[in-house]
Amino acid sequence: MSRIGKKVIALPAGVSVRVEEGNVVVVKGPKGELRQAIHSLLEVAVEGSQVKISRPNDEKEVRGAHGLYRTLIQNMVVGVSDGYTRELDVIGVGYKAEATGQLLELSLGHSHLIHLVLPKEISVATETKKGSPPRITLKGIDKQLIGHFASKIRSLRKPEPYKGKGVRYVGEEVRRKAGKAAAKK
Repeated sequence: MSRIGKKVIALPAGVSVRVEEGNVVVVKGPKGELRQAIHSLLEVAVEGSQVKISRPNDEKEVRGAHGLYRTLIQNMVVGVSDGYTRELDVIGVGYKAEATGQLLELSLGHSHLIHLVLPKEISVATETKKGSPPRITLKGIDKQLIGHFASKIRSLRKPEPYKGKGVRYVGEEVRRKAGKAAAKK
């Protein structure tokens, strides 16, 4: 059996899980509600404050789905109880980030400003302190959605290895390369 798939999901106080027809799992908590369709062969059982996922056989497709859907449900439980946060730094001279409501305006060295409209499920904030690069903070309950938009923002100007300029996750290490060697005489 899958090591991850056989783990039991503990439900914190205030979080409820139910399985609707069509094998759709609904997780509801203090921060909101999330839904996820589950593989038709997997069974989700809610027993008190625990959720167990079981599979009927050891076919390759079912084995692969077992651990995946257990992790997706676990991410939903954490999302509706605590929420998720992803932070990005905008590093470069003249690079700026500004958020107004659901609109994120980025100046990343292109000839034009980049405007991104984020979905209502994600809240965005920017912070600019003197002596540190502008920081973009994404918050929400859906881990997949936050990760998707964080990678979308990062892809607009990936960190380059020579000067380290670009958009990077907080704590991300960028391998730096040496520049051209001076010409020998």
